[in-house]
Amino acid sequence: MGLKVGDSVPCFTALDATGELFDSSDVIGKKAVIIYFYPKDDTSQCTIQACGFRDNYSEFLKFGVDIIGVSADNVASHQQFIQKYNLPFTLLSDSDNAIRKLFGVSSALFGLLPGRVTYFVDDKGVVQMIFDSLLGMKHVTKMLEKMIK
Repeated sequence: MGLKVGDSVPCFTALDATGELFDSSDVIGKKAVIIYFYPKDDTSQCTIQACGFRDNYSEFLKFGVDIIGVSADNVASHQQFIQKYNLPFTLLSDSDNAIRKLFGVSSALFGLLPGRVTYFVDDKGVVQMIFDSLLGMKHVTKMLEKMIK
């Protein structure tokens, strides 16, 4: 089924890159946030996407929007990815794909890859935009366009 524009984001928890428990209720409904699901740390399109969000992070912050990346990679992988590319935002480990299922993010390329989907969630916790594409940088561009409108 999955979340659609106009839906409220349900609560979820996951480990962040420091191994701490992230509780979505600490952020969702309190500030606007971009939640992006990506296939794997340190792969071509995922790195392009993460670095695109990094390079534009100050712009998102100007609009009061935080960024959260989600993949099935473990905490250690996320730590390395953050350190290697100096990523200033939260990465969550969704090792059992529970968050992916909660949002309804389907697989891509005939089920061979976890899907790449980005959600813009307003400060009330409501999904305002969903973007689905295999091209990582397009997600950054679409979210920036959403901020400017």
